[in-house]
Amino acid sequence: MSQLEQHLERPPEQPLEQPRWLTALAAALNAALPRLHGCAADPLVLELITALTEALAEGQLAVPLPSEAHRQALQGSPLAAEPHGPLVLEGDQLSWRRWQQQRQAVLSALLARAAQPLPRDDAAQQADADLVQRHAQGLDAQQQAAVAAVLRCPVVLLEGGPGTGKTSTVARMLAAATAQDPTCRIQLAAPTGKAAARLRAALAGSDWPTATLHRLLESRGDAFARNRHHLLELDLLVVDEVSMVDVPLMGALLEALPERCRLVLVGDAAQLPPVGPGSVLHDLQASACRQVLGAGAVQLRHTYRNNGAIAAVAAALREGDAALQPMLAALPACANLHWLQHAAPGLPAPLLDRLRQRQQQLQRLAAAGTTEPLLEALPQLLVLSPLRRGRWGTEALHQALLGELASRSPRHWPAGTPVLCTRNLDELGLANGDVGVVIARGGQRRLLFAPPVGAPLCLDAAQVPGAQPAFALTVHKAQGSEADEVWVLLPEGVRGLRPLLYTALTRARGEAWLITATAPTLEPEPLTARVSAS
Repeated sequence: MSQLEQHLERPPEQPLEQPRWLTALAAALNAALPRLHGCAADPLVLELITALTEALAEGQLAVPLPSEAHRQALQGSPLAAEPHGPLVLEGDQLSWRRWQQQRQAVLSALLARAAQPLPRDDAAQQADADLVQRHAQGLDAQQQAAVAAVLRCPVVLLEGGPGTGKTSTVARMLAAATAQDPTCRIQLAAPTGKAAARLRAALAGSDWPTATLHRLLESRGDAFARNRHHLLELDLLVVDEVSMVDVPLMGALLEALPERCRLVLVGDAAQLPPVGPGSVLHDLQASACRQVLGAGAVQLRHTYRNNGAIAAVAAALREGDAALQPMLAALPACANLHWLQHAAPGLPAPLLDRLRQRQQQLQRLAAAGTTEPLLEALPQLLVLSPLRRGRWGTEALHQALLGELASRSPRHWPAGTPVLCTRNLDELGLANGDVGVVIARGGQRRLLFAPPVGAPLCLDAAQVPGAQPAFALTVHKAQGSEADEVWVLLPEGVRGLRPLLYTALTRARGEAWLITATAPTLEPEPLTARVSAS
């Protein structure tokens, strides 16, 4: 039996990083739920509660039922009894009742909006056809369908992998919508500041405002100022990177959206699910949802950005190809994707060497005292890991580069150290996930950031609470980012490998390195096939 076959035969391992809160939460739920519902603690039901808790931490609201014995245990348990049991079984999918009800409510609201046709008489339909012909010249058939859809459909779902022209298609869609109605109030939005900044840069020169969803909805801690009582004043809203939008956030957005406002959702279902509970984009892959969306569901398939081996491997990941190892092993030396195996216990030497080169480069630029070259150098390299802790986690990398200073305040870090903003700081124009750099000014360490709008900011460390070193980021934190060069560390035992690896590799504009502890193996089915049809 080969090493790959042995790996496939092993039971799935726990991830190297199991958050302490997750273990504590699962134990607390296993103890509290049977007591609150006056029933015995059935071991099979407790296994399902633990699995659901772990799935919730990964943004998933349901788990497949593993056996008939588990089904029988649920059928006899008050924990799954209607209408108040906290668990609900639909077919072979087990969910938390609270999240299942919220998920169903959000999907119902979204599909009800999609099912309301825009009022267009014969003359208006002919005018729309003329607009499509005028604004879709040079586009492929799917892109043209997207331009037509925004003129005719209340909800448009525009999907496609990297390089398929999603952003350029959106620009044509909005130009056609503006020509259809010059008074149309248009807004662009994304779930993170980083994604919003990329969208704004991609549509540079346009007059369409861009914001994060939280800023658009006027976040007030646990609530939003924009809601059904204070609706957004919009006629057309485009939400980019919708793969990162969870169920509660989509619910808040739909509640604040005027009835006649058209909604365009843009994303890539092969990417990681949201950090929060539930993935709206994954739910919209179900055939019943696609039927309601009708012509509003558009999939871009033609790739215009030839990114060599990175694109080929990304396509295999997206389409569900399980034969990843042979593809990696066959990569020529000249390919823009390189695969290294590193079974030793320490951090891989090639990555450490590259990071130390990066550290020295940024230190030289910081010492030169000019901000523009330093800021331009930040997006040149991304080092990604699925984990914060563990021997290949981001914390281990920062410990190797900064020593004991890694756990101290940015005031103690060397100039040139990249820094991660971990909170939304609306008053400064910074968002969770923004990356800046430490500089020396007047004998003190300051933090330099380039926000999406306005001049660079030179801040005291106290103004950016919770800042972390950013020589390496988790894959989740890097969503919405791109870099010329990307290095990906892949430890053993990481769950959800397909979307994680797809998301990580597609951050690369030019070259990528993949370092694995063993030969990577994948489940055979594509990500979109593992979506409940409910």
